[in-house]
Amino acid sequence: MRRRFWRAGGWFVIGCWLAAGCGSVPESGSPAPGKRSANAARSAKAAARSFERAVEAHARYAAAVIQEMNGETQLAEEGYYQAALQDPGDDTLTLAVSERFLRRQQTQRALEVMLRAAEQPDASGRVYARLGEIYVRLDKPAEAEAASRVAIRKAPGTIAGYRNLVQLCMARQQPEAALKVLDEAARQTGVDADFLVTLAEMYAGVGLKAAALKDEANAAARGLLNRAAQTGALTPLLRLKLADGYLLLGDAERAAEFYLEVLKRPPDLPLVQERVRANLTSIYLRGSDHPRASEQLRAILRDDPTNPQAYYYLGRLALEDRQPAEAVEAFSKAILLSPDIESAYYYLAVAQMEVAKPGEALATLEKARQRFAQSFAMEFYTALAYNRQKDYAQAVRHFIVAEVIAKATDPGHLNEGFYFQLGAACERNGDYAQAEKYFQQCLQLAPDFAEALNYLGYMWAERGEKLSAARELIERAVKAEPRNAAFLDSLAWVLFKLGQPGEALPHALRAVELSEQPDATLFDHLGDIYHALREPDKARAAWRQSLAVEPSAEVRQKLEANTPP
Repeated sequence: MRRRFWRAGGWFVIGCWLAAGCGSVPESGSPAPGKRSANAARSAKAAARSFERAVEAHARYAAAVIQEMNGETQLAEEGYYQAALQDPGDDTLTLAVSERFLRRQQTQRALEVMLRAAEQPDASGRVYARLGEIYVRLDKPAEAEAASRVAIRKAPGTIAGYRNLVQLCMARQQPEAALKVLDEAARQTGVDADFLVTLAEMYAGVGLKAAALKDEANAAARGLLNRAAQTGALTPLLRLKLADGYLLLGDAERAAEFYLEVLKRPPDLPLVQERVRANLTSIYLRGSDHPRASEQLRAILRDDPTNPQAYYYLGRLALEDRQPAEAVEAFSKAILLSPDIESAYYYLAVAQMEVAKPGEALATLEKARQRFAQSFAMEFYTALAYNRQKDYAQAVRHFIVAEVIAKATDPGHLNEGFYFQLGAACERNGDYAQAEKYFQQCLQLAPDFAEALNYLGYMWAERGEKLSAARELIERAVKAEPRNAAFLDSLAWVLFKLGQPGEALPHALRAVELSEQPDATLFDHLGDIYHALREPDKARAAWRQSLAVEPSAEVRQKLEANTPP
């Protein structure tokens, strides 16, 4: 028994012995123990009893912690409960016990504990705030409001009472009343940065749920964040909360500033650095700041070389920056580390097409086909890959399958770009009627789509069909993009087909001038136009330039036929 008593309450014994020892020696000038007043004696006894209760309460709490660690849940809960009842005037203890009960959804027991605590003559604002929180959970708004008001009166610089009142207002669908509570809190002076940041979060929360008040709430939230930032007393965790707050309010620049500060001295919390870098990446991506986004992603990979999402977004950046080889490498690693990122297969296939490896793109898409359900994206990118292989029949087949899937699942995929691609594949496959049909669908969706206007117009001109309509379409394309060499060549060609080589010539010359690289078709057309204008020397020179760019039996035949013996 003695050994057990020592382990459980040894410090209580020592404390009492020290207290008795100190009390046995009268202070200089104090009356002898026998002469102390009765009131002083009673006070001493009350203090001793209070001390004993505190020691016993903490002993019960410590025992309950051990029982919980040993899996004795019911015994632990009873121990916590008895600890709180033993010393209801200990705010720290009662709040800790009530928090445990609330986490376990034992709201009634939490209420009993806090009611006893609130009965104490010097009960704090924190006690009443917790009591208000419990009443909110129990859906007792009148009691919750009363307790929360007491909490605010006792501790106006503590956020919990205001939070309870805001929750009550929002539950009653009274966002304006919630803002008044927050405004009351915002008028408090001498509050710390944590109070200000938490209050800002509450303003933003009201704005999210009440669209009509969003601007007002967000403006108040931003002002509070600015106040908090100016306090100078910012812990790493508060800097993180500030950054999150600014990001929520759409102030990406300010958010990035604090996130970068967090990275210099991150709070001791798991995965904080990765989350901060991910948020910075998102900020930089939205701002099209690709270099800084890449910097954060590479930093994530230095800390975690097996992070598939970081490789995935590096691949996206590389594609957007027209660095397809780097994109291939990044997406390949993302898939290797996480084979279930479906979109990574499609982006990888696009990158492989961009490096002129449509066969590898088809192999990538086949892996996706083996792993994922058939989808619009799967069929669409397969069609594009076959297009790059110049297997136009297969490309058309997969485009049609993609169209069927989209009509059944998401018609939004069937935009002007889709029908342009399908029309082009049909034209290259020699099915001009279907090509015309899909180009017309494309132009119904986007009447000013210059590429489609030019493509359909040139297709008609090349075949000598609907030349007046073709000229009208091509002229609209040229008007939209007057420095586009391909469009100018199309205009020259349709005018030539209309028997107007004189009108065609300046457009053909302008097309050659604006072309970024020598183009065999442009020189071939220019030669035909000079030939129609009976300028054989210039015609032969143009055809020779065409052959220098790309050999062609048809062009060589024209050159030989018009070269004097």
